[in-house]
Amino acid sequence: MLQRTFFVMMLVLCATIYPIKFAMAESDPIVTESTSNSTVTTNGQMTTTVKSPPPSAISPSINSSNTDLCTVGVSGAVQTQILGISGGQTVRDMNCERLKNAKTLYDMGMKVAAVSVMCGDPRVFDAMMMAGTPCPFEGKIGAEAKQLWEENPDKHPAKLETEERRNDKLQGGIIGAGVVGLLLLLL
Repeated sequence: MLQRTFFVMMLVLCATIYPIKFAMAESDPIVTESTSNSTVTTNGQMTTTVKSPPPSAISPSINSSNTDLCTVGVSGAVQTQILGISGGQTVRDMNCERLKNAKTLYDMGMKVAAVSVMCGDPRVFDAMMMAGTPCPFEGKIGAEAKQLWEENPDKHPAKLETEERRNDKLQGGIIGAGVVGLLLLLL
């Protein structure tokens, strides 16, 4: 009996819910019409600040990872607010080359030639003369070489190297003055 009552109640419930649901689905929607006008006036001031890193001129790295090279890397950079310049180069170390050449000649059994290469340095030339063992002169050694060096003072390495160093200083001064002039133009 309880089951029958439950079943009847369910039937009555379903019979009332479904017609209400279908009746609601078939009804017309509610439409509201309205018109409004609005005006928005805004007065303000806007400031934009852009924060960015400063421009940078980065000098090139000159890698000389081989220790058997007789060069040194030099680089530099300059940056203004408008323009940046960077550059680099390698510089030969002549004394290093002289030592390597002399060692190579000595290792090949050419001892007189190795000493001659080393005598290209005025310090070595003066030391050899002071020690009483003058540098070789066109294949001559000992007293013969000393006499030839005394007869030809214009061939001493000190005079030749002084001229080369003067030219190097002059060239470096010109380059330095050019860089300073360029920087002054950029300011």
